[in-house]
Amino acid sequence: MSIHLGGPRGGGDYGGMGGEENEVVSEINTTPLVDIMLVLLIIFLITIPVATHTVQVNLPERMSHLTMVKPGNIVLAVNADGQIFWNEQPVADMNMLGSKLVEISAMKPQPQIQIRGDINARYEFVGKVVDACQQAGITRVDFITQPPKPG
Repeated sequence: MSIHLGGPRGGGDYGGMGGEENEVVSEINTTPLVDIMLVLLIIFLITIPVATHTVQVNLPERMSHLTMVKPGNIVLAVNADGQIFWNEQPVADMNMLGSKLVEISAMKPQPQIQIRGDINARYEFVGKVVDACQQAGITRVDFITQPPKPG
């Protein structure tokens, strides 16, 4: 009595001698899966350093308190045309603004400078006011914005 198990897979010869011709292969071909995974790995290795390339800095935490307009504070407003106002009084030019800011910077304690920029004003105009404050030695500059509308 003998049992013939066939070839290495137990299902007969592949040469057609004594085995079934339509044999079911129960193995999964993992070669395409490995190829796809290697391509994805290479793509991720190339793109992740580009996406995360930033300078490491410690960012300040968000301040959630409201800035109150006090009588000693100075409000500098910039309208859409770039005209600068010192507590609602128009300022003739940047030299006049600079000289007023130098006088204010000598005060002890320095009053708080609050900048109100019109939403339609070019950033250049507001930037010049901030630069003038920095050149004069002002230590505290705040931006006044509209509170978010309740949604």
